Amino acid sequence: MHSRKLVDSKQYGGSRKKHLPTAYCLLLTVCCLLSTVYFLLFSASSFAENLKLQELINEALKNNHEILMLEAKTTASRFRIPQAESLSDPMVMFGYLNEGTRDIYSFGNEMAADSQWMFSASQMFPYPGKLPLKSLMASRDAESLKAMTDATRLRVTARVKELYYELFLAYKNIDLIKDMSLLFSRIEDAALARYSTGMAPQQEVLMAQTEKYMLLEREEMLKQKIQSLEAMLNSAIGRDVNSPIERPGEMLRSEYNYIVEDLIQAAYENSPEIIAKEQMITGAEIKIEMAKKEYYPDFTVNASYFAKSKYFDDMWSLTTSINIPIFYKTKQRQAVLEAKASMEETKHALADIQIMLSSGIKDNYSMLKSSEKLMALYKNGLIPKTYQDFESAIAGYTAGKVEALTVITRLKSVIDYEILYWKQLVEREKAIARLEAITTVISYQSSVVNQGEN
Repeated sequence: MHSRKLVDSKQYGGSRKKHLPTAYCLLLTVCCLLSTVYFLLFSASSFAENLKLQELINEALKNNHEILMLEAKTTASRFRIPQAESLSDPMVMFGYLNEGTRDIYSFGNEMAADSQWMFSASQMFPYPGKLPLKSLMASRDAESLKAMTDATRLRVTARVKELYYELFLAYKNIDLIKDMSLLFSRIEDAALARYSTGMAPQQEVLMAQTEKYMLLEREEMLKQKIQSLEAMLNSAIGRDVNSPIERPGEMLRSEYNYIVEDLIQAAYENSPEIIAKEQMITGAEIKIEMAKKEYYPDFTVNASYFAKSKYFDDMWSLTTSINIPIFYKTKQRQAVLEAKASMEETKHALADIQIMLSSGIKDNYSMLKSSEKLMALYKNGLIPKTYQDFESAIAGYTAGKVEALTVITRLKSVIDYEILYWKQLVEREKAIARLEAITTVISYQSSVVNQGEN
């Protein structure tokens, strides 16, 4: 009886009597759907995402062509080390000396004392200390290339993670849009019911339909983005661009509890890019010493044997020749100055790398902290309040107190804040991936995966 009095009261009007059960059912359905979406917003999942992501990373480290190119280049540089510490090839000479021009071959003639066969071998010996320096230079070049290969591995790993997280976000946004599209369909049904009874203008129906179609437009744009991300991810992994990629699982929030100063210090100590530059500086110092050694001459030892006919005795000789660096002002001295200038260039390159790494660490760290604050704001403040605001608006709409525009605006706010929450989560994980590549300090989540593999 109490409910019938409510139906018959002037507050609602007699024309709304037969639509009130439908409105309350609509309200209950919408609230249940929204509660489901709100629950899924913060739900955690299993470690499937990490395992799947780690598989992609392992595949990229094996098949990425940039890594393979640098690995081949590093291997080639190691083959130059034994070459650098080896002597130059010996020279062998043989020939014939004829006496006179009347007889083409006067060897064996007792009067041809100078006719002889000549044999000689020579070997050049660098000044002591040059070969070890050349070997050290080749070794430093190989170590520098190895460090650059390690830096590329870290960079490719970060790239795979970023693309994977972007792909996850695209799929997540599609899920949210589908959920919200269903809610807009409910609002459209309510608007049609109100319009059929003359309680609402046709504009409310068109407005709800327009918003639903706009969500469909966003969904198609996200599907196109997924195709683009899959192509880029395949390229980073080393696959064919048309290879299928499974949908990412739910993301886990990585633990990265470090301070900027510790991260910068770790980067200075462990960054492969800094190690590569330090090896280049060492190589430049060795090159200076090598250039100074060029002031000293090299030695060439030559042994010869002269075979004569039976009427004369054979002869032999042993000689040594040296090169005299008389043009040292325009050659050796300039080479030393060139080597010193190259070392200064490498030192400045190292300082530049350190500044860039520090800047990158601070930038990504601030992005990490900003994303954490925004996530907390969305999760604990804006999304719950906007959700409550939407519930209030939909209740008012079903009671005829609120226009459809208000309901649609509130629902759009819920959509936007949920999308922003997941966007900030992805941005946080991407910032951590970049920090791992710069500092080599991995997150707790990544360390768990690596230990599991070992």
